[in-house]
Amino acid sequence: MPTNGLHQVLKIQFGLVNDADRYLTAESFGFKVNASAPSLKRKQTWVLEPVPGQGPAVLLRSSHLGRYLSAEEGGRVACEAERPGRDCRFLVLPQPDGRWALRSEPHGRFFGGTEDRLSCFATAVSPAELWTVHLAIHPQAHLLSVSRRRYAHLCPQEDEIAADSNAPWGVDALVTLIFRGRQYCLRARDSRYLRSDGRLVWEPEARARYTLEFKAGKLAFKDCDGRYLAPVGPAGTLRAGRNTRPGKDELFDLEESHPQVVLVAANHRYLSVRQGVNVSANQDEELDHETFLMQIDRETKKCTFYSCTGGYWALVTHGGIQATATQVSASTMFEMEWRGRRVALKASNGRYVCMKKNGQLAAISDFVGEDEEFILKLINRPILVLRGLDGFVCHRRGSNQLDTNRSVYDVFHLSFSDGAYQIRGRCGFWHTGSHGSVCSDGERAEDFLFEFRERGRLAIRARNGKYLRGGASGLLRADADVPAGVALWEY
Repeated sequence: MPTNGLHQVLKIQFGLVNDADRYLTAESFGFKVNASAPSLKRKQTWVLEPVPGQGPAVLLRSSHLGRYLSAEEGGRVACEAERPGRDCRFLVLPQPDGRWALRSEPHGRFFGGTEDRLSCFATAVSPAELWTVHLAIHPQAHLLSVSRRRYAHLCPQEDEIAADSNAPWGVDALVTLIFRGRQYCLRARDSRYLRSDGRLVWEPEARARYTLEFKAGKLAFKDCDGRYLAPVGPAGTLRAGRNTRPGKDELFDLEESHPQVVLVAANHRYLSVRQGVNVSANQDEELDHETFLMQIDRETKKCTFYSCTGGYWALVTHGGIQATATQVSASTMFEMEWRGRRVALKASNGRYVCMKKNGQLAAISDFVGEDEEFILKLINRPILVLRGLDGFVCHRRGSNQLDTNRSVYDVFHLSFSDGAYQIRGRCGFWHTGSHGSVCSDGERAEDFLFEFRERGRLAIRARNGKYLRGGASGLLRADADVPAGVALWEY
């Protein structure tokens, strides 16, 4: 059976934006490069790789072509090398404003230009040789301190973010990266920003903005004074330390943030492992023992549920469900059937999971009735960023509609009621209009249904029974019949 790791470090992919706000692009035809694209898509996505045994030199690989950027002695640049040679080595020189200068390591010249007039022949850095780093990954993740091997999380009582958690459990472990003015902010789940002195503030002010630096595949966050975020003191409070060069203490991994959910049974009580290994509907409040990390297998689309006690739900003798498995196997996989505001779970024995009279779960039903239906609530996305096949969802300028093909993203607030979600932006609630249009200026909340269809992707169903989709128009619409392709959203 396929297995999924609980803690998967995200591969850092990014775009490079020149002084004219155009992205470095690798073309398939002729393996040429240009800086003409106004947005970040597949052809504009790059990966930074270290050069083994070559000190600070790095390679720039196009994730679209799988080939490497190169610069010849005469200044000609291309992205045609399948294997990196001497001309593919560059030095990244971070500038005070957060941008990068890229210098050819063997030839000592700087890479830059505009549109299709790119070269690596400049002897000094001008605005044309400066590049802004724009991350291409989904911006909501978990932040792991490399030195302490602890996760960052919001500490509401101490009013800080601290890297002292063994596991990224619960809503407080969610961190959202916000791109502002060529730099990044770290936004906690309560929508406040981390300032370099460790305080949390409501606005992305100058001291809450950081320049990203990469070192051996890890991230470092440099503040406006040239100092780096690090966990400080016994509690691991995140703030800028004294170092002006990133060492191990200043390095972080970004890890994929899997959905964490609570489930409510027909008796209106939460599923829990608080009273032992048996998964039972017997609690009136949602805390750690009622929270489960949900992973969807890429191939089978079946899901697993992992508890805070360290075990996966598993089908055991006589159809019982216990949170005891330490590895993913056939017995830990459940098929989800979406039934409007409810979900039914089918175990590996082909039977549906139901709530017995004593509250315990068992996969013993051949049909779905009230006892086989559960409310499933996503708890670790109080703020939501959506990305489709063509880009991020963002407010359309001067309109109440929403774009689905943007390089930048808006953050939306999520609320939940009886199996449905309400989505609110800066202008109001999302609502469906005539002919399948989706608008973002509603005064009253409208219900949308979330269906977790693939790993890291969900479908959103509107009140007209159709799914929200992107498409050629670039506008968000509620007119898809099938939850696939352009009707799936990374969240």
